[in-house]
Parts: sequence; C-alpha cells; structure tokens
Amino acid sequence: MSEGQATFKFDEATQRELGDFLQAQEAQAKVQASIHNFTSMCWDKCVTGTPSTSFSRSERSCLENCVDRFLDTSMFMVRKVESQRPGGSLS
Repeated sequence: MSEGQATFKFDEATQRELGDFLQAQEAQAKVQASIHNFTSMCWDKCVTGTPSTSFSRSERSCLENCVDRFLDTSMFMVRKVESQRPGGSLS
C-alpha cells in the first residue's frame, strides 16, 4: 500500500447497505440513460422543423406514440428476461 492510501474494513451490515446503495444508483443511471436514448431517438424522428414555443399536432402525436412504443418494448424485454430467470414469474 502506498503512502496516502487508506484501507477501510466495513462490517457485514455496512457492506450490504453499500451494495444496495450501489445497485440503486446503477438502476437509476440505467433509467436516466434510457430516458436520454428515447428522448434523442423520438426527437430526431418526430421534430421535423425548427422548434418553436410549442409542437405541432403531428409532432406531439408522433412524440407520444414514439415514447409509448419505446416503453412497451422496454417492458416486453424486462418481462422476457424476468421470465427466463430461475424463479422468474412476471407475465
């Protein structure tokens, strides 16, 4: 160990708490990445002109449908993965 480095020993409960915290942070990062991805994808697909103070009716409809399809697909994939895991029972 070099100078300036510290070694921390955590008890089992603290290790579990840190593990749970890191898993929650990872899940949050995945959700944020998904939101960024579908925002970018749907924007590129649906917003055809220069943005103004509001979306046109067709842009609004396209954005709503795009996000709905993205969420439907994401939920389908989650359910598929969960059903293939041992003990998975999402329908």
